[in-house]
Parts: sequence; C-alpha cells; structure tokens
Amino acid sequence: MPQLPDDLDAVAVRTWCSLALEALGRERAEIDAINVYPIADGDTGTNLYLTVESAAAAVEAVFAAHETGATAPATADVVRAMAHGALIGARGNSGTILAQLLRGMAGVLADGGDAAHLRLALTRAADAARRAVAHPVEGTVLTVAAAAAESAAGEDPDLRAVVHAAYDGARAALARTPEQLAVLGRAGVVDAGGRGLVVVLGALVETVTGQAAARGPRTDPGRTPVPVDGGSVVGLPVGGAPADGAPVGGAGGVPPGEGPLDCPEDGGAGPAFEVIYLLEAGDEQVARLRTRLDALGDSLVVVGGDGLWHVHVHVDDAGAAVEAGVEAGRPYRIRITHFATESGHDLRVQAEPAQRAVVVVVPGDGLAGLCTEAGATTVIARPGEPPASGELVDAIRRAHAREVVLLPNDAALRHTAAAAAEQARTEGVRVALVPTRAAVQGIAALAVHEPDRGFDEDVVAMTAAAGATRYAELAVAERQSWTMAGICQAGDILGLIDGDVAVIGADVPATARTVLDRMLAAGGELVTLVLGEDVPDSLAATLEEHVREGHLAVDTVVYRGGRQRAPLLIGVE
Repeated sequence: MPQLPDDLDAVAVRTWCSLALEALGRERAEIDAINVYPIADGDTGTNLYLTVESAAAAVEAVFAAHETGATAPATADVVRAMAHGALIGARGNSGTILAQLLRGMAGVLADGGDAAHLRLALTRAADAARRAVAHPVEGTVLTVAAAAAESAAGEDPDLRAVVHAAYDGARAALARTPEQLAVLGRAGVVDAGGRGLVVVLGALVETVTGQAAARGPRTDPGRTPVPVDGGSVVGLPVGGAPADGAPVGGAGGVPPGEGPLDCPEDGGAGPAFEVIYLLEAGDEQVARLRTRLDALGDSLVVVGGDGLWHVHVHVDDAGAAVEAGVEAGRPYRIRITHFATESGHDLRVQAEPAQRAVVVVVPGDGLAGLCTEAGATTVIARPGEPPASGELVDAIRRAHAREVVLLPNDAALRHTAAAAAEQARTEGVRVALVPTRAAVQGIAALAVHEPDRGFDEDVVAMTAAAGATRYAELAVAERQSWTMAGICQAGDILGLIDGDVAVIGADVPATARTVLDRMLAAGGELVTLVLGEDVPDSLAATLEEHVREGHLAVDTVVYRGGRQRAPLLIGVE
C-alpha cells in the first residue's frame, strides 16, 4: 500500500491531478446531463474534464523534466504548473472558474502543504473565484467553493480531517443549490459546476486518505430525490419543488428575473455566442476590459494575473468582444462558440460536412496563416503551452469533415494527438494521424495533400512527404549540460537535427550554416527556413546565399513563423 502523504507535496499534487482527471472522466457525462445554468448547453462536465486535463499535463511536464534527477521537483513548481495549465486550458464558464480556484490554492500551497496552508488555500481560492466573476450568483460553484472553505476552517492540525471537512461541506452546499437558484429547482438538479468541484475535492480526499470519497448522489433529471448523509435531498424530479419546501430563490438565492446575470434560465434565449481567449495584458488594461465586456454581455469571468489572463464572456457581438481584447493587449487561442449550433438547438444552420480536411498544429501565427491559406484548420502551440487533446478534438470538429488528417508536428504531442483522434472517431469522423515530428514536416505533408484522391492514398502520400523531410531547429541553451555534441554552456546556440543536439555554436548564423551543411551532406532538393518573430530578414538572405554557393541544385523557401519557441526551423527535402 502506498505511503499516505503528511502534506500536499509535489507527488501528492500530481496524484490529485491524476485522480481528479480520472473521476471527471467517469462522471462528466452525468455532469453534462444536469447542466442547465447559465446556458443549458450540456458541456459543463466536459469543460471541467478538459480544464483538469490541461492542468495534469502541465504537472506531468514538470515531472518529465526531472526524470533524470534523484529528487522530485519542488512543490512550488508543481502547483504553479497545475494552475498555469488550468489557466491556459480552461474551457467554458465552469472551467474558467475552476482554473481560478486552482490558481488561488497554488498561491498558498507553493509555501506549504500542511493542514493550515490547505485551509488558507481553500479560502483564498473561494475568494479569488468570486472576485473573478463579474456578477456572482448563489447556488453555483462559487457557493460550493465558499462552503468547502468555511467547513475546513478551524485549528485541527490533521490534514485528513481538513480535507474531509472541505469535501463534506461542499457536498452539503451542493445539495442546497436547488433552493438557491430557481432554474435548478425547476429542473430538479444540483448545479453542474458545483457537482464538478465536489468531484475534484473527492479526488483530494482519495489522495490524502488513500480511500475513495463517498460518491455524490445521482442527480440526473427525472430521477427521484436521493437522500445524502441522513436525509438532505440533492436531486429533484423534473417539475418538483425545491428541497424542504423552500421557496424558489430562497436565502441568498436569485429569484427569476431578479438575478444580476441576465442569463436564460431555460437555455432558450440570451446571448448568441460564447467567446473565450487567452490575453497578454497588464492589470490596468484588464480592469478596463472587464468594464467593457460587462457592458457587452453576461457570464463574464476573467481569471489569471502576472500578465496572462483567461477571458470568458457570453455576447451577441463576438467581434466586439475580441476587439476589446485586442485593445487591452494581445489575445490568442480565441474560441467562439455559437450556442444555437454547438448545443444542438438548431442544427439546420450547419452546412453539409466536407469530405476531407486537414488539422495541423503549428508553433506560431505566421505558419497558422500559411496553413489556413492552404485550406487546413490550425491549432497554435505557443511556447510552453502545448494543446491538450480537447483542443485538438475541437479543431477536428471545426474542420467539419467526414475524413480528417491530423498533423501534430511535435513528437511530444503523439499521445495527445492519438487520444484526440480516438475521441473524434467515436463521433463518427474518420481520422488518420500522420506522426509528423516538426512543423516543416507538416508543411511538406500539406503540400502534397489532394482531397480529390482516395483517403488512404492521400494519407500515404502525406506520410511519405513528411518522412522524407529531415528537420532541425536552433535553440538557446538554458544551462550547462551534456549533449551528444559535447558540453554546452548557458547561452550557447544549439543546433538540433532530428531532435538531437548535433552542433554547439556561439551565434545563430554560424550555427545555422553548420546545421545546413550537415543536413545537405546527405542530399536534398529543397530547404525550408521558418524564422522566429525576432529574427531579422537578413539571416534568411545569408542562409539562402550559403545554400546557393555550396549546393547549386537546391532551392530555398522562407516563411515567417511569428512567435515560436525556436528562432529558426529548418527542413530539408
């Protein structure tokens, strides 16, 4: 039996993320089914799952970076990764609030994981989430989070007692949500976001105690009330009265038509679009953004800090919401969902799916534009922010085709892309995963794509083109370390060919020339150069001339990649 943690250290946080992801995976369909507020679009469980998936992936990345070390990573690094992963991968209203809850906890748990720190972390989390919501409503996940923090308050030094108290308080608060929010009482369900938070806290109980928490009651619409802990009711039959005969919108609740959020309580009216994006901006700009978005729509939640924010809002004018983000800073990973089509309320407006499409992951805006012009659906992988499988599934859905070729363009995304492909297949889409390991291989594959030929034939041709493309990138060494090319020092320029360090240089131009010579020594007909955002055009001219002088029969093409991890990507076909 594994040793139980005395505090929430790095390993315990990793376990918590893993167990929370597993639990949400088991229960997300049930949570989706009770999603009636603020929009009855049936995706709360899925959004929470995808948010935690991103958090767990970020934590695993920290541990992967320490695989060769004798000790686990620092707890502060792990909890901050968890919070950052949740922030960049947050989905929907519920996922955005959960990201802020985890961020609030991380700020405290980075300093310690004992009972006292956990109590404070829960309080900070509940407060931070409530501040992030423009118009807080009782009977939602905010209420459940506050109850968890309040129940855990006290002087008990035992971590297990604190975790159990938080979980029990959250479950009790969840049971009362139909009394506080009229739409829940009428539908006979508890709040879906609150239910998801209870699942996440249940995973924390299992992490600390080694035993699964008492599972929350079933709350499917149409079921009879289910007693919990000796009689409180958490589920109501459709059309039934709130538990204990309390009036709709009881103490602290929101009576119909009087709530501060003008969200449709039956899911049939209200803003047409959900707009989500990450935003690089300062605190002052974000404060102005909140005011502007609050005037444009509802369900406004802005979470984050330290220059990076996650923005969520429901509006009728999606363009205005994005424009407000542009004025505030630099928005990216913009996702606009039309409720009528995404929630299945009016599928007639959807066009007939195309026969075939290509979904490609690219490292910067420049290549995204290039691939979009070629007809592909793109997903941008920004430095330190690899896409989660849910984001790839979304891209496959956006492609709206019966057949999809998926190009991950990164060896580290192989398992993520495989999971996305499998999910899309369960939805009836035929997906082929071409295991491209670099963006230049994806460009080569896209260049030979022909949607009019047979699917298998097209996939074979794209796979062959990618496989015939050798790839390299330049990187800056962060620390002294051993490599296959010798010992590098911090600040050295590393030339990686096919994923391995082959050249160590002092500057980018000289290192790039050496890398090109080594790659072209084995032959080649076309060199592809992808320049990073801060790389001058003169470098491309220098390298083109170098190729012409030494390899007369080789052509060179140059693309601007925008903001990408590597200053230069090289492909040789």
